[in-house]
Amino acid sequence: MANTNITGILEKMTGKDKDYRYMATSDLLSELNKESFKADQDLESKLTNIVLQQLEDASGDVSGLAVKCLAPLVKKVNEERVVEMTDKLCDKLLNGKDQHRDTASIALKAVIVEVTTASLSEKILVSLAPQLINGVTNGKSAEIKCECLDILSDVLHRFGNVITKDHAYMLTALLTQLSSTQASVRKKSVSCIASLAPCLSDDLLAKATLEVIKLLKIKRAKSDITRTNIQMIGALSRSVGYRFGPHLAEAVPLLINYCTSASENDEELREYSLQALESFMLRCPRDISPYCEGILNLALEYVSYDPNFTDSMEEDTDDEVQDEEEDDESADEYTDDEDASWKVRRASAKCLSAIIASRPQMLSKMYQEACPKLVDRFREREENVKMDIFNTFIELLRQTGNVTKGQGDIDESSPRWLLKQEVPKVVKSINRQLREKSVKTKVGAFSVLKELVVVLPDCLADQFGSLVPGIEKALNDKSSTSNLKIEALAFTRIVMASHSPSVFHPYIQALSGPILSAIGDRYYKVTAEALRVCGELVRVLRPNFEERSIDFRPYIIPIYKAILARLANQDQDQEVKECAISCMSLVIATFGDGLQRELPSCLPILVDRMGNEITRLTAVKAFAVIANSPLRIDLSCVLDHVVSELTAFLRKANRALRQATLGTLNSLVVTYGSQIGSSSYETILAELSTLISDGDLHMAALALELCCTIMVDRRSVKNVGLAVKQKVLPEALTLIRSALLQGQALQALQKFFAALVQSANISFETLLNSLISTAKPSQSGGLSKQALFSIAQCVAVLCLAAGDQKCASTIEMLKGILNDDSSTNSAKQHMALLCLGEIGRRKDLSSHIQIENIVIESFQSPFEEIKSAASYALGNIAVGNLSKYLPFILDQIDNQQKKQYLLLHSLKEVIARQSVDHTGQSELQDSNIVKILALLFNHCESEEEGVRNVVAECLGKIALIEPNKLIPALKERTTSPAANTRATVAIAIKYSIVERTGKIDAILYSEISTFLMLIKDSDRHVRRAAVLALSTAAHNKPSLIKGLLPELLPLLYDQTVVKQELIRTVDLGPFKHVVDDGLELRKAAFECVDTLLDNCLDQVNPSSFIVPFLLSGLGDHYDVKMPCHLILSKLADKCPSAVLAVLDSLVEPLEKTIGHKPKSDAVKQEIDRNEDMIRSALRAIAAVNRIRQRLQHEVEESDEQDNGHTFTCREVQLGAQRMRAE
Repeated sequence: MANTNITGILEKMTGKDKDYRYMATSDLLSELNKESFKADQDLESKLTNIVLQQLEDASGDVSGLAVKCLAPLVKKVNEERVVEMTDKLCDKLLNGKDQHRDTASIALKAVIVEVTTASLSEKILVSLAPQLINGVTNGKSAEIKCECLDILSDVLHRFGNVITKDHAYMLTALLTQLSSTQASVRKKSVSCIASLAPCLSDDLLAKATLEVIKLLKIKRAKSDITRTNIQMIGALSRSVGYRFGPHLAEAVPLLINYCTSASENDEELREYSLQALESFMLRCPRDISPYCEGILNLALEYVSYDPNFTDSMEEDTDDEVQDEEEDDESADEYTDDEDASWKVRRASAKCLSAIIASRPQMLSKMYQEACPKLVDRFREREENVKMDIFNTFIELLRQTGNVTKGQGDIDESSPRWLLKQEVPKVVKSINRQLREKSVKTKVGAFSVLKELVVVLPDCLADQFGSLVPGIEKALNDKSSTSNLKIEALAFTRIVMASHSPSVFHPYIQALSGPILSAIGDRYYKVTAEALRVCGELVRVLRPNFEERSIDFRPYIIPIYKAILARLANQDQDQEVKECAISCMSLVIATFGDGLQRELPSCLPILVDRMGNEITRLTAVKAFAVIANSPLRIDLSCVLDHVVSELTAFLRKANRALRQATLGTLNSLVVTYGSQIGSSSYETILAELSTLISDGDLHMAALALELCCTIMVDRRSVKNVGLAVKQKVLPEALTLIRSALLQGQALQALQKFFAALVQSANISFETLLNSLISTAKPSQSGGLSKQALFSIAQCVAVLCLAAGDQKCASTIEMLKGILNDDSSTNSAKQHMALLCLGEIGRRKDLSSHIQIENIVIESFQSPFEEIKSAASYALGNIAVGNLSKYLPFILDQIDNQQKKQYLLLHSLKEVIARQSVDHTGQSELQDSNIVKILALLFNHCESEEEGVRNVVAECLGKIALIEPNKLIPALKERTTSPAANTRATVAIAIKYSIVERTGKIDAILYSEISTFLMLIKDSDRHVRRAAVLALSTAAHNKPSLIKGLLPELLPLLYDQTVVKQELIRTVDLGPFKHVVDDGLELRKAAFECVDTLLDNCLDQVNPSSFIVPFLLSGLGDHYDVKMPCHLILSKLADKCPSAVLAVLDSLVEPLEKTIGHKPKSDAVKQEIDRNEDMIRSALRAIAAVNRIRQRLQHEVEESDEQDNGHTFTCREVQLGAQRMRAE
């Protein structure tokens, strides 16, 4: 629009008619929001003046629109004009008319929000801050002071670090306002100082803190001033986090004293003191440690503080009616609008929550001291406080789940065991709450029960009966809200899924009616949850098909009809549709033998849902459930249609749909294979061939498994075998060459070849030649080591499936390849050795004369891969016949010094296989185990690290078989003068700690400390070996090390520190190269901490680790930074308070990492490593950025959180943009 038209708008804005002014201002706002709008200096001046003038318009609608014009206007005019606007607005605020002050304040805030550049923010702050401070100190009224403080708080929050030179005078001015006679001024001053605090230097922060503490020490100060100063202490700690730590020694005793000595009527003083102590727990978790005990005792004392109310309910009674009457009476017995003691109880509950969240290592103590108190306080008379009590108890349960995940509850001091003892009391107390009239109370009670079952599955087996009336009432009562019904249903579902079905059989009749009624509820979320519960109810009614523990027949039709009503209805929420489909599939699979008449009308509906894209995936899974039923449900009326639809789904782009389709087809072929036509199989196999590739190994595995199922069930059908040969086999032979092939896909491929060899369409010789030919090097180069092993395993499986005769001929053929004197075709010999090893591991080859000598001849090969394959083959052949070949290997180790390394690898294969094969252990024990041990211990001191590693693995695996002999022998060598021996012993223990339980566990439990204490050895290699052993123990068997961690953790943390004595400079002539010998040790130590956070969190104090150890690691070498980023992410998830407390100290190392650029002459590997490091840092930053959502127990978000999140959001965005640009 031309400037003349803008001028026209401006003229109308000054007209007398308020409607014209309103429309003109609206038109101006539209123009300002256009990206194309530009203004010259003259127009800028007119625009700013007229908009500022409109702020004082008599019409509130016009002035409101004028305020909206300011935001886009700031972006369209130059910086000097913006500064001029803020000055004028500030003048209106300080000196203008009272009726315009609120508008000026809102307008000034709107302008400040839009300031983004550093230069403009500095200009505004230089101009604005003195005026606002003047308004604070010399304001004509409390209203002006409050407005100035409010705006100054916003300005300091956004730009506080811009003018550091003015911090001192601003702080002095603001501190004086803490003694103001107006409460509103004092409150705003607290907020303003808290905004300034993160930007203050340590000296100024100390000055502010000491000034407030000094005021608190004045015994005769006015109580309202004292309360303000206590609020100030809490606000400072929330703002600056760990920087407040040095002042806790003075602050904590003062606050505890105020809390305990306050007069009976001064509830706010106690509340503010407890809130400040809560902030200390969350923001200074490391420095608060000495005071945790005192704060815990204080919070426990005041969580039941209620001086105006005598609780007459302490005496237990078993009469539920009497309980209910007492509850009703107690609710009305005492009401006093002036009673504020509830604030103290609420603050105490939140303080307890902070202790629980920030001190996982105190969980056992919390159960002993806090849990009984919290359970008792479930009877709290103030509903809002009761909700906080519930939330605190839920926090206790969640922390228990976090720190004891995967652990047992055998230890009587463990949190899980202690919680288990409290369950009856918890349930009894919750039952009282379920009889309360308040819906909010009952919702909270179900939330507690739900979390209890999540943390302790099967804990309510003896208590569930007492909860049934509460569930019935919640679902049947007309006063129940949807939220209450959802909570009650969710609890019922979780408890049914986690307990034995027999627990619920006595209550089926009572529960089934309310659950089925809830399926018909008008609110879709209630309906969906009721359908999920119904699914669990079906499993409970008929947990197995062999015996009938309850007569379920009366319930079949009511359940079926309730679900069918929802299944047949198209006009409802997607969640309800999906739940109805899933639930109906369970009903058919479980009660299908009692629904023969109903199935012909129900099954077509499920088929129809497969045609709908929204419900397709759920319907596919539903047919898998039905097909897997042992009842063999009659699907003849829909089977062809279902198979046709599923086959078409294999071409869809939706991965989850294809995955579910493969599983469903597999189940259908197993159960209904004879009813599926040959042409359908051919179509399925053609589609399967497109899914067999290393692009998606999981999908390839599922496709191969389905192919095997088809071949086994339909082996006689000629067309099926032909389709497999033409379509699937070529893809399988391509897949087997992949370096990525492993796990489930490799196992499926082996089953495929085993099934294929029994097909009449393909001969064994053809398949064998096809497999061996895939091992030949192609034009692009040789195959990977993994691919060769895959081929060898498939050859072995193929031979065993073909029978003894074919297997024997294949072995002779492989021996012939090895006997060939010409070593020109090394790839062929390599393949032959691997095949012999894989066959020998599965079958005794002693009938093939001299096979061991033929294999060992390959030790002389000039090719390293041939020698390694020969070692592997010899060890695996020995596994097939231990009594014959093990003595041979031991004799060779004694007599063939040059071949010892290879022979040790062979021995390792034998021992490794036997340690996991329980049937072979006795055979190994009967062999000359003493000779094996003597041989291995002789090589412990070898200078070759590779030899020592093999020896350590062998010793560790033998320890699993003979722990009584090995553990004492290994322990004896922990004091060996040879460092290599000590390191080997520590690595051996690492290999002996496996996930499965065994007889070694009891012996290790009492002896493992000796090995792990090698972490303080003088030799770095020994220390690293001990760290690796500790890491393995923490991962596989954390119970072994729980009691040792208080002593081990400081030693482990010490290994994360950069030690200058391990850094050396190597002179390479033209340049010097710095070598850090401690790098691998530091990396291993951080990786160990990462594992401990997963399995031993209750033993780790994150606050003492983050600073200085993690902080140091974040600025260390690339190899150390990567695990440190992972640790930070986990801490942000599991211990957010500890991270937030030191957030600002983490900024610098993370910024340096994501801003790091490789040298101009860096090779591609260095560039890739740098990008990986940046991605890793960004993931850590994103994890920190998610903390806000998790801190639900905090009512206010502190300034520190906001500052930290501003940083993290900004850095994630900038880092991502830079990586895309590169």
